[in-house]
Amino acid sequence: MPTEKKRPIYPLLLIFGGIVLIIAAVASILILSGDNSSQQNDLQDQAIPYPQVERVKLFEAKSAFDQDLAVFVDVRDEESFESGHIPGAISIPLNQLSERLEELNPNDWIILYCT
Repeated sequence: MPTEKKRPIYPLLLIFGGIVLIIAAVASILILSGDNSSQQNDLQDQAIPYPQVERVKLFEAKSAFDQDLAVFVDVRDEESFESGHIPGAISIPLNQLSERLEELNPNDWIILYCT
């Protein structure tokens, strides 16, 4: 009668354990990324002081700049403006904006920026 060879169980345990670890890691990543996105949305909502003001995406601003469709207003302080700004931008520091609004045409597309 031929003798049966016993297969070692260790390789099967290693494979099974590896699969369990991979599934646990993927589940953890999915759970944590879901938590982070909701926390990031909460932070973004809190960080926007005037949520009713429409935000302009970078590619939209670049397109408006390239086509000369908008007036760019730099609301940083004068020193920051002097250190570098969008070509053709107007400098109106944020703390002066309410007093200098008459300098802007309300019919223009006005894009304020600070960085």
